[in-house]
Amino acid sequence: MNQDIKPHNTDHITYQSLLEGNKTFVAEALKEDGDYFTKLAAGQKPPVLWIGCADSRVPANQITHTSPGEIFVHRNIANVVVHTDMSMLSVLDYAVNVLQVKHVIVVGHYGCGGVNAAMTNKEFGLIDNWLRHIKDVYRLHADELDAITDEKTKSDRLVECNVIEGVYNLGKTTIVQNAWKDPNRELQVHGWVYELSTGLIKDLNVSRKDNSGMEEVFRFDI
Repeated sequence: MNQDIKPHNTDHITYQSLLEGNKTFVAEALKEDGDYFTKLAAGQKPPVLWIGCADSRVPANQITHTSPGEIFVHRNIANVVVHTDMSMLSVLDYAVNVLQVKHVIVVGHYGCGGVNAAMTNKEFGLIDNWLRHIKDVYRLHADELDAITDEKTKSDRLVECNVIEGVYNLGKTTIVQNAWKDPNRELQVHGWVYELSTGLIKDLNVSRKDNSGMEEVFRFDI
């Protein structure tokens, strides 16, 4: 967690308050549109797949001012994208091939606890196996990161590098490359970082719409 930001007070959140909050949500939604849930239940066709961090402070719909049904979401610790994660690949396959999303966005956030933990030599338990993917990202960018003396600046840059590698890893999949090869499909992959202290999203400008910029060994003959 970002130590520069005081945790939001959640003392008022209880098991029962969540159920009461649901009733309030339903009442307010129906007040705006009496057919809201009928329309929502009819199906989904979101144009975006969001691959983000599980951090509770980074809710996809709220920070992009979108509604239910508009963003398909997958989240894990530190928004890791690796080819061995069957959960992520299953979500990606469904989003690209069934929902036919037009954009896949890897979204990290500054002050990420997973990234900060990966920068240390501490043992945390089972999660160390997951954090090792981020350590691998550090290894790939070690020359740049080792030259940064300020720990927060180094953490922020590792957050960005983790997103950049995530975007690149998505492009390595047959799921994405098949969509890129289809002349009737429009699919772009992007990388963003969210700043908790301002609420603003930073576009890292690493978007991809084909595999032309990838090393030859990762390009499939599709």
